[in-house]
Amino acid sequence: MADQRRLIKDILFGRCPRCGIGQLFSGYLSVGARCSSCELDFAVFDPGDGPAVFVILIEGALAMTGVLWVEFTFAPPLWVHAAIWIPTVSILTLILLRLIKSTLLVLQHRHSAGQGTMESNKTES
Repeated sequence: MADQRRLIKDILFGRCPRCGIGQLFSGYLSVGARCSSCELDFAVFDPGDGPAVFVILIEGALAMTGVLWVEFTFAPPLWVHAAIWIPTVSILTLILLRLIKSTLLVLQHRHSAGQGTMESNKTES
């Protein structure tokens, strides 16, 4: 249970997945070179396009659900949709990108995940 609490704290606060003290990010979305506390090298972590894909899928589903509900319930003019959904989507994007990137990086370290490789299965005749 304590391990799960530590995992959640590391994800939410962007902390080093090994020591839980150093910062994972050097900027808002830039991953640091290494942990300032335990010297864990962050260069081996690579979430790739995963955070952007998850944000697009999650936020798209949430936003479209909201847009359709507002449209069919209230039928407002288009400017009301723009006034509601442009700030909402922008704020959600900023929040979710860092949170999901942190999640992928911490889980990648926790499960010792690395880049996949293709091995040739040659059979000798």
